[in-house]
Amino acid sequence: MTAPLASDPGPPLIELRGICRHYGTGEALVRALDQVDLIIRRGEFVAIMGPSGSGKSTAMNIIGCLDRPSAGHYLFNGVEIADLTQDQRALLRRHYLGFVFQGFNLLARTSALENVELPLIYKGVPRLEREARARAALAKVGLEGREHHDPSQLSGGQQQRVAIARALVGAPMVLLADEPTGNLDTHRSQEIMEVLTRLNRDDGITIVMVTHEEDMAAHASRLVTFVDGHVAQDKMQTERAR
Repeated sequence: MTAPLASDPGPPLIELRGICRHYGTGEALVRALDQVDLIIRRGEFVAIMGPSGSGKSTAMNIIGCLDRPSAGHYLFNGVEIADLTQDQRALLRRHYLGFVFQGFNLLARTSALENVELPLIYKGVPRLEREARARAALAKVGLEGREHHDPSQLSGGQQQRVAIARALVGAPMVLLADEPTGNLDTHRSQEIMEVLTRLNRDDGITIVMVTHEEDMAAHASRLVTFVDGHVAQDKMQTERAR
């Protein structure tokens, strides 16, 4: 079930058609996802919720091309992912997707600026351009003046902001956030959600976020709930948290 949008939504950016993901065989068969249909359009902020084992993280891994479905079709910007080679999927992740995880995954004893530059090194971006883009990404998440601090000199919320800046520096089409506030206290969680909400509202970045916290999901414009490998609910949230 896909919720309608008030204005012309344009073509799907992410489209799952009859997606299944099964593990094991026989009596040990686990249906992590079972005939999931889901459409996400450019500029949406979608929160995905559900109990443990509901399939929400499996769906995120498939959307992020970190896992492949057992059956069904996944189209990204109209391209059938199953038709891509492993190298092409890696390029899609590198150029079109940004990832933010519960663990910040920052390099220790490495400055915030250098952590954010890392994806651009893999892309072969020249040093001066890398530095300028990394500084701009850090400024976008409110970390001006912290460029040369390493993770041990930053709070948990600031470390997550560095991780968000690193995800943004490559100008991805989609930001995938998997429990981005899971390691943070309430105050810093709200700060991170304000950053994500602003990026979606002001910059039009498409965000797909997995969370188990209802107050974090309230910041999204749309809520998708998974239960037992199915989409149990898909609704627009007219009153977003501020």
